[in-house]
Amino acid sequence: MDSFDLFEVAGAQLRLSSHAVLLHGFALPDVGELVPAIADIEAASPLRHMVTPGGLPMSVMSTSCGMLGWVTDQRGYRYTSVDPETRKPWPVMPEAFASLAIRAAAEAGFPGFEPDACLINHYAPGARMSLHQDKDEQDFAAPIVSVSLGMSATFLFGGLERSDRVARVPLHHGDVVVWGGADRLRYHGIMSLKDAPHPLLGSERINLTFRKAG
Repeated sequence: MDSFDLFEVAGAQLRLSSHAVLLHGFALPDVGELVPAIADIEAASPLRHMVTPGGLPMSVMSTSCGMLGWVTDQRGYRYTSVDPETRKPWPVMPEAFASLAIRAAAEAGFPGFEPDACLINHYAPGARMSLHQDKDEQDFAAPIVSVSLGMSATFLFGGLERSDRVARVPLHHGDVVVWGGADRLRYHGIMSLKDAPHPLLGSERINLTFRKAG
């Protein structure tokens, strides 16, 4: 397992692979708009522990915004236009969200990104995300844009096979990871979160994952 380290200077970039980039601190100027917008979204479509098709509850709590929202239950992984809990459309994606995702994608070499889905995951200490591929979208031409807020985490960035070597990448508040092209279907995940409270969000990490799903 490889490890990456990046000095903490906003604007620094770390290329993880040919079509994968870590933009350190890229979201920091937007935090003042992102955090209250997240609260508004979660007031309309509350966080929940979704269940995998195998019947196991996920350790993260999730909700979505945008035209489509990602869900999982015993019927499988999929996108829906309606929140299955509220039976209403998912909250509209805030302009601050879309703007950040579009700018980050362009900075990483993917101009023209048009996200229609944003998955919001909340990690408490001990929560994790096992290695997986993002493959529930209709096509894989658009990149993935992943924004980290709050507590630091270790991002696992693997290969196109689950058994491939995995890199461990430290992610901090305001960091954005973008991957697409030849790297679009790489396995990735988050190691179990350590309890190292962040000054703004306390013992919590929030991840915003933008995709073109439809």
